[in-house]
Amino acid sequence: MKSIKEQHLERLAAYTRTLYEKPDLRHLFLELTLRCNSKCFHCGSSCTASAAEDELTLEEYRRLLDQVKEDFDLSRIMLCVTGGEPLLRPDFFEIMGYAHRLGYRWGMTSNGTLITKETAHKLAACGMSTISVSIDGLPETHDRLRGMPGGYDRAMEGIRNLIDERAFRAVQVTTVINHRNIGELDALFGIMEGLDIDSWRVINLEPIGRALERPELMCTKEDYLRLFEFIRSKRREGWPVQYGCSHYLGLEYEREVRDWYWLCNAGVHTASVTSTGEIRACLDIERRPELVQGNIRTDRFSDVWKTKFAPFRHDLSEENADCALCEHRTFCRGGAHHSWDYERRRPLVCMKGILF
Repeated sequence: MKSIKEQHLERLAAYTRTLYEKPDLRHLFLELTLRCNSKCFHCGSSCTASAAEDELTLEEYRRLLDQVKEDFDLSRIMLCVTGGEPLLRPDFFEIMGYAHRLGYRWGMTSNGTLITKETAHKLAACGMSTISVSIDGLPETHDRLRGMPGGYDRAMEGIRNLIDERAFRAVQVTTVINHRNIGELDALFGIMEGLDIDSWRVINLEPIGRALERPELMCTKEDYLRLFEFIRSKRREGWPVQYGCSHYLGLEYEREVRDWYWLCNAGVHTASVTSTGEIRACLDIERRPELVQGNIRTDRFSDVWKTKFAPFRHDLSEENADCALCEHRTFCRGGAHHSWDYERRRPLVCMKGILF
């Protein structure tokens, strides 16, 4: 007799097949800038201190927001603002204030270092609903990984300023675990336990962006097992700790370390617009030319969403012989697009042999 999890996963697999035919946009990511004031070794976007010369203008963002409002039901869409560090964009509050007046719901990821009390108040005034701030270890570790002396203290001050504003639906902390900082999990939990945050999102280092230059920091099998046991145990105790959306984890850990089952949202629930206007799926996916679906400077976003995104609207398992023969294919579908090797047509991360 099939378990409840297997029944749920089979229904999710059937639902996913319908999404390939009829995608449902729920998250639209706006990469406002690639400029950043930190130098994170694991940055998936390889951000720098300088902005791209051809970043979208305020008027171009307004036109995009107008078009999306005309073409979609805004009640079903969350704007997810990211970078770089979004707050380094000089017209940040003009863009997001305009989105708020149009009726968008929106949230943001940030390193938190620029969030003064005044900034937190301005974020509330222009309608920000949720935010996730990065804390990647204890003070010395965090500052070293992010290349920013004093960054931990500034980020924690930003988190406290957000909490004190008492205007946001959710204030979250995100921590990226690697082979060297996994030993700080318990100490970090003690810190998070003392903050009035809504959730702690704990994810593993992924082989993307600048992290590809540091293979020695990738998690080992033992690290993964320790990470997922940690998250599961805290959730069973009632703490709002959760894993990210990265991978299929097998029957033992699916639904145990996050609120629902794994689904790669790229191109079916999620699309992104880069700082230069490119229309893509998930921003963590390797930035290969053939994966660009259009550009808002020349294309209407809704037309691209309806007619493009073919690379993301099928099971990746169809592209790899080992995946095609795997007994977990129905639930895994070849894995996540952001950790897919598009050159060799194989997953860069597979939990088979690690977790199950």
